[in-house]
Amino acid sequence: MITLCGMPISNYYNKVKLVLLEKGIPFEEKPVKTGGGEEVMASSPLAKIPYIETPQGPLCESQVIVDWLEATHPSPPLLPTDPWEVAKVRELTIFLEQHLELSVRQLYPQAFFSSPLPEKFLERVRPQIEKNLHAFQRLARFLPHVAGEAFSLADCSAYVHLPLAGLATRAVYGTDLVAAAGIDWKAYVKLIEQRPSAQKVAADRKADQQRLTASR
Repeated sequence: MITLCGMPISNYYNKVKLVLLEKGIPFEEKPVKTGGGEEVMASSPLAKIPYIETPQGPLCESQVIVDWLEATHPSPPLLPTDPWEVAKVRELTIFLEQHLELSVRQLYPQAFFSSPLPEKFLERVRPQIEKNLHAFQRLARFLPHVAGEAFSLADCSAYVHLPLAGLATRAVYGTDLVAAAGIDWKAYVKLIEQRPSAQKVAADRKADQQRLTASR
C-alpha cells in the first residue's frame, strides 16, 4: 500500500493525489507538515511535501513520484505513446513548475499568509511572472487539455498550479496575470473538475482550508 504524506492544501501534494486517483491506485493519506524534523527528513531530505511511503521505501519530489507511478501503473496511461508527444507533455510540466509556479510562489507570503512583501521586490517579480506566463501560453494547446486532446500528466500539474497563480497575482497586483496572458484558467478548471478525481481533490483541499482557518 502506498501512503501519500503531506497536506491537501499543497498544490504539489494534490498533483500526486490526482494521479493516484486517476489510476485507481489504492493509497492512504498521512498528514505531514513541511519543514518537519528528522522523521520527515528520513523520507524527504529537505523536509518538503509531498513524499510517499511504499513497500520499497520512501520517495520524494512530486515529479519523480508521478513518473514512478506512471511506470509502475501504466494503465490508464497519463502519457502519450508517441515519444515526441511525451516530450511535449514533459516540456509543459517543466514550464509550469520550474518557471511559472516557482516565480509566482514568491508572492505567496503576501497573497495567502498576510505577510507584506517590499514594493520594490514585487515590482521586480512581476515582469518575471509575466514573461513566464506568456512563454507557457505559447506552448499550451488547450485542445481541450493542456497538451492536446487527452488528459495527461501535464494536466495534473496545470490543474493545481494555474488557479494559485491567478489568485496570487490578483491578490498582490490587483490583476489576474494568468487571465491577462490569455489563459482562461477558470474554464480549464471547470473542464478538469468534470473528472471525479479532480472533484475529490478539490473537496479535500477545501476541507483542509476550512480546518486551517478554524485552527487560527
